[in-house]
Amino acid sequence: MGKNVKIILQYVFWGAVAVALVYFCLRSIDWKQFSEALRLCRWEYVILSMVLGTAVFWIRGDRWRMLLLPFDPATSSLTTFNAYNICMAVNLALPRAGEVAKLGYVVKHSAIGPDGKRLLSFDKALGTLLIERVWDAFVTLAMGAVLLVVMWSSFGAYLTESLASLGGAGVLWWVLGGAVILVLLLLYLAYAFREKGGVWGGIWGFVQGIGSGLSSFLKMKKAWLFLVYTVIIWVIYWLMSACIVWALQDIEAFSSLTMTDAFFLMIAGSISSVVPVPGGFGAYHGVVCGALSSIWGIPMGTGMIFATLNHESQVITQAFCGLASYIHENFFRKK
Repeated sequence: MGKNVKIILQYVFWGAVAVALVYFCLRSIDWKQFSEALRLCRWEYVILSMVLGTAVFWIRGDRWRMLLLPFDPATSSLTTFNAYNICMAVNLALPRAGEVAKLGYVVKHSAIGPDGKRLLSFDKALGTLLIERVWDAFVTLAMGAVLLVVMWSSFGAYLTESLASLGGAGVLWWVLGGAVILVLLLLYLAYAFREKGGVWGGIWGFVQGIGSGLSSFLKMKKAWLFLVYTVIIWVIYWLMSACIVWALQDIEAFSSLTMTDAFFLMIAGSISSVVPVPGGFGAYHGVVCGALSSIWGIPMGTGMIFATLNHESQVITQAFCGLASYIHENFFRKK
């Protein structure tokens, strides 16, 4: 089976999963209640959430730029901002493909060194992206752990039920363990046969490039600013979740939700991104609606009001920002 066919089948599969998840979430909606909720919605808060979403793209891009600067000091904030926007827009249609587009974009706009090559190579850029993702995953887990410790009485039962419902979670750990062993074996073989060139030499060269990207964190100037950016990013995400809570305050089911509840819903929504469906459709709605139902007793159909406003407003923001960056790249930057 050709590589392109496999990629197409992969996208078709996850697209079907997204459709199934959306159907599962939508089938319990009372559309009359849903339309009434939209009428009562305070849309100024939804717009504020979208503005904050645009701001967080710029800040995330500038934080990533700090990791890229040791390789290419000429990397601009506008380049990384456009890279993030294009990544988000591509991911709406092709999950995970946006990451490749983002890396390709910054490499394409990297300065050319004395040897005639780009200062920033794909593998080095990938290394910086990995360190950023690992850092964000660590922060997410840390915030979730603190939240559960402080608010265990409210959220502990939901977490316990969710883990119990997984059933075959042990199988997942075996699969992950096997994958780690295979990666370590591949790294050993690439190192052992690196001098012979060919495939193994190419793999080892790629690994070294990733290592250089990962080490960029140690070369980064103003590391404290990286931490400040991280705090600002997650505070904005929290405010975006809170904005949707405030937008629905005139609806009885959501009137009792607090800033702490908005924080928990933010964490739950970020976990749903693990499922690689296009644009997060269905996966986000299922996780958030399940949390609203299990913890606050809000029916799945009613919970879809919050999930839809929060998710779709950000989808529109991503699509708009992606289009703006595409227009800037093709009609203004080239000039």
